[in-house]
Amino acid sequence: MKTKKENIAEYILYLWQLEDYLRAFPEQAESSEELSDIFRMMHADDVMDGGHIQLAQIALKELEMLSDDILTQEATYRAAMIRLTPALNMLKARTDRPTMSNIEACLLLLYQIMMLRLQKRPISAETQEVQQQATSILQYLSKTYYKQGELEAEEEEVDS
Repeated sequence: MKTKKENIAEYILYLWQLEDYLRAFPEQAESSEELSDIFRMMHADDVMDGGHIQLAQIALKELEMLSDDILTQEATYRAAMIRLTPALNMLKARTDRPTMSNIEACLLLLYQIMMLRLQKRPISAETQEVQQQATSILQYLSKTYYKQGELEAEEEEVDS
């Protein structure tokens, strides 16, 4: 399983994929300990019909908070988000949650593209361009999240 510290964005997408898989094939929950654990969480969090387990929601919230911090500190990141926002707003408008964060919209975009690829459906050049922008944003956030985790671990070692 992808770990949150390795790549938090991939971790969230992985959890979403497992949730959808278990919704489609609940009988597979017993095929591995990991699937069984996720299935139990889905029941406990009442997301068998839709939505995401708390584990995914917490990771998403951490990524959103990190993005908010970086937006106030880094002009390059802020400019990249400004360029991406119109496309994300169009995506959000087509969902039942138009007020979702830009980070969640980036993840949703990548997830939907992954599903299109699995179905061998075409992806427009415009969508591929937006995908590259969203991927860059999420890669940067994931690397920053990882670095922060390393710094915190080093600080804990020094303190002990």
